[in-house]
Amino acid sequence: MTQQQVVAVMGRGALDPAEPVVGADDLGLTRGDGCFDATRIEWDGEGWLAHDLDEHLERLRASATALGIDAPSDDDWFELVGDALERWTGGEVGLKMVLTRGEEHRGHRPLAFLTLTEIDEHTLRQREGISVVTLSRGYASDAFDGAPWLLGGVKTLSYAVNAAARREATRRGADDALFVSSDGYVLEGPTSAVVWLKDGTLTTTPVGATGILDSISRRAIWAADVPWTLEERLAPVSDLLAADGVWFVSSVRGLAPLVELDGQALTSDVEATSALRVAMG
Repeated sequence: MTQQQVVAVMGRGALDPAEPVVGADDLGLTRGDGCFDATRIEWDGEGWLAHDLDEHLERLRASATALGIDAPSDDDWFELVGDALERWTGGEVGLKMVLTRGEEHRGHRPLAFLTLTEIDEHTLRQREGISVVTLSRGYASDAFDGAPWLLGGVKTLSYAVNAAARREATRRGADDALFVSSDGYVLEGPTSAVVWLKDGTLTTTPVGATGILDSISRRAIWAADVPWTLEERLAPVSDLLAADGVWFVSSVRGLAPLVELDGQALTSDVEATSALRVAMG
């Protein structure tokens, strides 16, 4: 079944989803030279609510700055989102904002566009629980320390490894993957941050030297009034296996409890899951 979708391009407005958007030599297409950000939009009874859109635009600007790409203003993005929503007739939807360096042989004028895509039933079901396998990310937990050219924490378009990891997880009979550093520490999922609860302490992996993305969903939890001590530290996979609850958090899928890790059943704390959902908004 084809998912409903709306496409809008900066400077052109909302288009038919089948209309061409990207040139054949666009560097985002040919080299992954660009960035994106994504969040969830839902109807709150009075209007469309884009979750943490200001924070996602801030992170998109930071990614563009790291890549040396001129980014549109927030006002331009807000206007484009509004144009796209005027054509949206569905329910809960994923918003993806994309910025590329532009066409390689015609002036490198950045290309900015967005998509609104219906959140499918498979993704919605994963909010009830997912099985996960650990996969090596192929580098140490401090690989990005002092190496900004590696683009640690930048949400680039180069997601081939992330997509490959999810395919490998599927091949192994799981729903998703958890990246682990070559020195044995938990990093993140291909499209999610990971948090876990043990003895009243909610923990996540630190950003910075690890190169993982600064998760806006994780930030929302840390800023909320949650009933636990909050901690950021490197941890082995064994800490997750012994936890009172483990979750993947992301802006579009939302909160997904991990019910199985590498074939081992995990504890699922229903009350903590509810509290985390409230914290994420």
